[in-house]
Amino acid sequence: MRDFATSDSPAVQAQLDRLAALSLPQGRLGLGPVRELLARLGDPHLSLPPVFHIAGTNGKGSTSAFLVAMLQAGGHRVHQYTSPHLVRYNERIRLADRLIGDAMLADLLREVLDAGADIGASFFEITTVAAFLGFARVPADACVIEVGLGGRFDATNVIVHPACCGIASLGIDHERFLLAPEDGAPTHPMARIAFEKSGIVKPGAPLVTQRYGPEAQSEIERAARVAGAPLHMRGQDWHADADLALEYRDRDGALTLPLPALPGAFQGDNAALAIAMLRHQDRVIVSARAMAEGLRHARWPARLQWLPDGPLTRLAPHARVLLDGGHNPDAGRVLADYLASLDGPIHAVGAMLAAKDARGFLAPFGDRLASFTAVPLASHEAFAPVDLAAIAADAGVPHTHTADSIEHALSAIETDGTILVCGSLYLAGEVLRANGPLPD
Repeated sequence: MRDFATSDSPAVQAQLDRLAALSLPQGRLGLGPVRELLARLGDPHLSLPPVFHIAGTNGKGSTSAFLVAMLQAGGHRVHQYTSPHLVRYNERIRLADRLIGDAMLADLLREVLDAGADIGASFFEITTVAAFLGFARVPADACVIEVGLGGRFDATNVIVHPACCGIASLGIDHERFLLAPEDGAPTHPMARIAFEKSGIVKPGAPLVTQRYGPEAQSEIERAARVAGAPLHMRGQDWHADADLALEYRDRDGALTLPLPALPGAFQGDNAALAIAMLRHQDRVIVSARAMAEGLRHARWPARLQWLPDGPLTRLAPHARVLLDGGHNPDAGRVLADYLASLDGPIHAVGAMLAAKDARGFLAPFGDRLASFTAVPLASHEAFAPVDLAAIAADAGVPHTHTADSIEHALSAIETDGTILVCGSLYLAGEVLRANGPLPD
């Protein structure tokens, strides 16, 4: 699947057009191309500030946001690499606390694309190398780097000496890639997911994780043992509970911190993982006071985000519009928990990529919805709206509809309750582009 991108900057768009023309690697596994490309550019990944490297099925983006906010509150300048972008390609790369500017982005992409013209590198590999090149050239105190897909063969996994590696929640997603049969890999689905995610472990670097079922836990313990990485697993080496406050404790003591500002009870888990990652490394110091400040100010767009007044929300003037880009069964369960806390009717508008488990995503909360309207995803291999609406009906939604655009869907819903826009980060990007605010 291609990750489409456009830019208002002609210089950036020229390089994005070159990215879009790259062929998709078919069946290629391994880090050889990205390592070769980095070598041609002087191995910038060997000159990065201390790296916090994060994998996981759900929650790695929010964990990254908490890490960045806490590091910044502690006075540290932070580079950040994340994916996908929602509206602008620039969102993937933040240099010393600021979204990368168009001029530097265009120059970095041009340099990397020119250097790798004969390598056959992918969209994500080129993007990752461009980010690392920028990170090596702009001074900062720390890097927060999010895995794109899996971990073992993800382009970010060229990092050599991270300050800390973290694994967020695990679930079944990207089955076509992460569960493909392979000699020597576990056959149990959750063990295989853990096998792929724990591929980011590095010798001597602390590995901090959530708690998991026995199959995943056993695989992560094996990976840490083989690599010689200190393992700090929730429920064993650190503990956290979020009720009236976030109560955290480990071998070095206990902290009572405010609940995170990001909505959803699950954000307490993501925040706790970020705290544990900071507490189990010694290369970048962050005080408890800075952690508390970061929890209050962390932001992560398109995750249970209530949209402000704008061109789209005015189409449903009496409703509150909630945007969430979750797209797998675990994300559906998180949504179900959050929707249970809301009063009044909930109408959903959604779209999903055809490769996703739409039934598994909708099943946890389908019976909570008053209606579901399926819309198309332009330029993506997505479910046809009529097919997605049928899946929603099977998931227990009493009334299902289709619309040819998000605008027409919102205009047709008359409610003073909640409208949930869900199912795809690409749809979330379309919504933010049309309504605002743009991620910054």
